[in-house]
Amino acid sequence: MSSSPKLDTTLREAIIAKPDAILDDQDVMHALIAANEKTMGGNIIDLRGIAMERLESRLDRLEDTHRSVIAAAYENLAGTNQVHRAILRMLDPLDFEVFLRDLGGEVAEILRVDSIVLVLESSQNDDEAVVQRLGDVLRVTQPGFVDDYLTHGRGGQVRQVTLRQVQAAQSEVYGKSSDWIRSEACLKLDFGTGRLPGLLVMGAEDPHQFSPQQGTDLMSFFAGVFERSMRRWLS
Repeated sequence: MSSSPKLDTTLREAIIAKPDAILDDQDVMHALIAANEKTMGGNIIDLRGIAMERLESRLDRLEDTHRSVIAAAYENLAGTNQVHRAILRMLDPLDFEVFLRDLGGEVAEILRVDSIVLVLESSQNDDEAVVQRLGDVLRVTQPGFVDDYLTHGRGGQVRQVTLRQVQAAQSEVYGKSSDWIRSEACLKLDFGTGRLPGLLVMGAEDPHQFSPQQGTDLMSFFAGVFERSMRRWLS
């Protein structure tokens, strides 16, 4: 006769009826493996147990990767929806001043940024009435300012989209908001042949909202739509 204690009849029948429940429960499987190792003694290496541990470790890594991919996909989808909503709002106004005011208002809110500023290069001064009225969202600067701003005056190749953290934001761009801007997205704008470039700057108080490691596809798309809208107004 066996000296091993027998399982309770109800528990034994439940296990036989649903063996998958045991296999799917990691805690129960660990307990069974540990019990098996005890019966084998300390001098015997259980290769099956080692292999199982490695498989479990790989499975955990795959599950983590799977969750990360799904989270990234949802984040990208949310970002795409944000940009699409912002573009639709940006295309609504029929007046240029309203267009610019919305840019610093509802469009900024949709994109969840703390400041949006449009920088236009011009050889003329910025004393025009419209510039004075839209001072919170519109800046007029000397030719060459855009490239200097994007490269910090060091020259070199300039990308259409630059995402970066900011230690000391320039008041020439952000005005009073420069004290608390800690990251920014800079979109260089091409208004067509014979026109000086522009710059659309999105500033955020969160230092991690924009960083060089992030993708720029959505920002590039937004810049392309904005360029075409501005060409319409400038014409």
